[in-house]
Amino acid sequence: MPVTLNCDMGESFGLYQMGDDSGLMPLIDVANVACGFHASDPNHMHQTVVRAKAAGVRIGSHPGLPDLQGFGRREMRMTRDEVRNAIVYQTGALLGFMQSEGMELHHIKPHGSLYFMAMQQEAVAHGVCDAAEIFGVPLFGMTGTLHEEIYQARGIPFVAEFYADLEYNAQGKLILTRVHDAKDPARMAERCVRAITEGKGTAEDGTLFPVRCETICVHSDTPNAIDIARAVRDAIAPWH
Repeated sequence: MPVTLNCDMGESFGLYQMGDDSGLMPLIDVANVACGFHASDPNHMHQTVVRAKAAGVRIGSHPGLPDLQGFGRREMRMTRDEVRNAIVYQTGALLGFMQSEGMELHHIKPHGSLYFMAMQQEAVAHGVCDAAEIFGVPLFGMTGTLHEEIYQARGIPFVAEFYADLEYNAQGKLILTRVHDAKDPARMAERCVRAITEGKGTAEDGTLFPVRCETICVHSDTPNAIDIARAVRDAIAPWH
């Protein structure tokens, strides 16, 4: 299976701009489009769909927690049904814009703290699966977490994701920050190649941990996202 490059994007809101989506779109294979809870609005959702279609980029739903002010990066207490309904609501809105442009939903990838909650809380992971079953699409997630365990146990196609622009701790867990800082593109590209060729991720202290890598993520709100995306795309060309 070729390794793809995906990007969390479409996260502007009203007159507030977040990330250079137009600059990133030609560099990626898959766009994870924000659906209005943690970021975006109807106009930006439609604009992102149109841009992705023009660039031949596939689209996944990127639903988040109902926390616009915190950008979906503050954990909340939610029941399984609440998680399911929040994802169905957001994905359904995005799907309407996609259908207006003749596009099909490629996958679902929860955003921010919702993604982290599904890594660790069974009820949340099952709520994510409940929504994915409705739309009949794969889920992006992290290996070695409840994503892999529960998504696969439920029979939902699981796409193992590796992050190009986030740090991992020594246990192989992502370190979630409210604001992303710039990263060294060459160093991040090197980490991605190691994940593909050796099945090992690199923690912030330099230790290695087991990982699978079927798709690589770059965040549009990372300050030098375009430089990272370009470096990673060039580095993974033999497996792309």
